[in-house]
Amino acid sequence: MLSMSGQIRNKIDCNTDDICMETIAYIHTDFPTKFGIPRQSGLADTRAEIIFEPKFRNPEALRGIEEYSHIWLLWGFSKIEGREWSPTVRPPRLGGNQRMGVFATRSPFRPNSIGLSCVRLEAIEEREGKGCVLHVRGADMVDGTPIYDIKPYLPYVDCHIDAAGGFAEQVKGYGLEVEIPEKWMAYIPKEQRRILIQVLSQDPRPSYQNEAERVYGMEYAGLEIRFQVQGNKLKICEIQKKSEIK
Repeated sequence: MLSMSGQIRNKIDCNTDDICMETIAYIHTDFPTKFGIPRQSGLADTRAEIIFEPKFRNPEALRGIEEYSHIWLLWGFSKIEGREWSPTVRPPRLGGNQRMGVFATRSPFRPNSIGLSCVRLEAIEEREGKGCVLHVRGADMVDGTPIYDIKPYLPYVDCHIDAAGGFAEQVKGYGLEVEIPEKWMAYIPKEQRRILIQVLSQDPRPSYQNEAERVYGMEYAGLEIRFQVQGNKLKICEIQKKSEIK
């Protein structure tokens, strides 16, 4: 759980100023670190699985969930523990140098470090020793992120086709051309190539970094991936398997 003072605590530690929630599950993704994670859910077809804590493995709690194609996940920004919230933040897609109000963004640096993501429910697996495991697509979370709640996505109320997207609409079409030299292609499992290209095309770099000669690195699915960005093209320079790095 997050241990930030006055925010989310385990129920046994709660006082009247705290939000009392328990971690019901943890999500497991191909992203061991924050760098490279899609900035919003659904932007890439990322794979993940949700494993419930022993207390919440009663299959009755999931009765009927298979009828939904998508679910909402309420989760915690567990990698920013100890960071203070800020009333204004610099949204990455505005170049990282223009401030907006925190409540007009999805920044993790909030009074309560809670995230909300909509993911596709792919399958429910009964796994020995783990109970019912949910397989989902489109998650935007680091491996091991705590899940506080799961709710069904309801198209008739959750989908608003006339909604205004604010300043985020100005940049939603942004994307990079991704080049993967043939010698590195073999390192990427076939079923993950398309997903990696989706992730890289969104430009994983912090918006304030735009050095053409700089080599950036990110971890994905057991791989260490190094790349450069020049203009509108991202080129992979090297791929190594984490198991081979000493």
